[in-house]
Amino acid sequence: MENGANGTLQTFRDRIKQIKSYEEALGVLYWDLRTGAPKKGVEQRSEAIGVLSAESFKLATSAEMGELLDALGAAGTKERLGDIDRRLVEETKKDYDRNKKIPPKLYQEYVVLTSQAESFWEEAKENDDYAGFQPYLEKIIDYTNRFIDLWGARATRYDTLLDMYEPDMTTAELDRLFGGLREKLVPLAAAIAASPHQPDRSFLGQTYDKDAQKKFSLFILGQMGYDFSAGRLDESVHPFATGLSPGDVRITTRYLPNDVTSALFGTIHEGGHALYEQNIMPELIGTTLCTGTSMGIHESQSRFWENVIGRSRPFWQRYFGELRKLFPGQLDVDAEDFYRAINTVEPSLIRIEADELTYNLHIIIRYEMEKAIFNEGAKAADLPALWNEKYKDYLGITPPSDKEGVLQDVHWSGGAFGYFPSYSLGNMYAAQFADTLEKERPEIWSEVGRGKLLPTKEWLTDRIYRYGKLETPSEIVRRVTGKPLDPSYLVAYLETKYMDIYKL
Repeated sequence: MENGANGTLQTFRDRIKQIKSYEEALGVLYWDLRTGAPKKGVEQRSEAIGVLSAESFKLATSAEMGELLDALGAAGTKERLGDIDRRLVEETKKDYDRNKKIPPKLYQEYVVLTSQAESFWEEAKENDDYAGFQPYLEKIIDYTNRFIDLWGARATRYDTLLDMYEPDMTTAELDRLFGGLREKLVPLAAAIAASPHQPDRSFLGQTYDKDAQKKFSLFILGQMGYDFSAGRLDESVHPFATGLSPGDVRITTRYLPNDVTSALFGTIHEGGHALYEQNIMPELIGTTLCTGTSMGIHESQSRFWENVIGRSRPFWQRYFGELRKLFPGQLDVDAEDFYRAINTVEPSLIRIEADELTYNLHIIIRYEMEKAIFNEGAKAADLPALWNEKYKDYLGITPPSDKEGVLQDVHWSGGAFGYFPSYSLGNMYAAQFADTLEKERPEIWSEVGRGKLLPTKEWLTDRIYRYGKLETPSEIVRRVTGKPLDPSYLVAYLETKYMDIYKL
């Protein structure tokens, strides 16, 4: 490249590094806010987050950034960029074009609102106070609709939000994917419910020591290859992962005294997110490509580790002994009994505690509610009744309170409309990746049965993690599996597993 173009590229890289530095600082502030910041500091902390977010937003949407993107995207220049720089310009241009339409002051107001709302949500959930939370949600929905108007709606208003989490995903495609899942899984769930071979879960209904739960969670994270010198495990109301850089990826979990599996599977789930972020190639550090390519692909890794590995028979043939030692006299069963118990299929109220099969129905419910909000004009006041109605229709159960219903998830308090479909997309990606992994490495299950999880992590790093956001979701799934996303892999995985457990 010519000297002028090199100088432009270096200036562009410097601006991206500045933006990434703001993002890292904001990530620490958010993490602290969710893991124990003093309640009296929430309002001021939210204001500080709003100010820093606005400064980052101004950098990303500045006239200078527009000029840099035009220069680097010009014919004859873009073609001479390396793969990383070319992709960085493309992704930054997409974000610039979208964010440029939002006034910085409006964006700052929104960030302050959602920061406050997430903190209030914690109290509202604990106190079963939807009425108190409703004004926050009304404002968040209003801001989101204003953003959609400024961006310009895609085929539907909700499509505009989906694209932010899963590029180029549409309601039409999700209707097709989710419709196919529902058609196959509902009769499978009915056959399971009618099976006389129901697992015994009675031994799980005990009080389990929190310190012992934490000890086992830390042990399993280490087995997965989580780098504790580049992360930490904390406690929060709702488990989450924060990737500040590959050298600092923090996760949280929650410990329930009457459930030995909730913290464990929450930890494994967030650990899957963390492995992705910790193993991105060094060349992407300091750029906005140093993250997962989409929430669907990100969730594929959390769901892969939590379910495909963490709920597998070989995994518990290896690790049940360690778990039982930590709870003497409480888990007086064998590994097979434990394996079947943690894979029980039954309708439940709480998404993050749902079994693999009915979990997807929890996601479809939320997807349909978000479509109702943005495509059909449903109001915040309508949501508790709509939620309860859909749970009755899809799962045959009705939440006894909003705490176990519409208030159970943190996502809407942070404005993350369009995120929920990522979980079921993640299940589909995970099953398709697992099919390829088994074909390429047929020894995987014997390795898992011997506690050798690192070869699987290395395979995922080589195929997925290291690339960060260099490739789109569709490019990754085609490169890794040779095919586009296909829900039949998830159906086949679930049928094979649960027909065995329930002897169908």
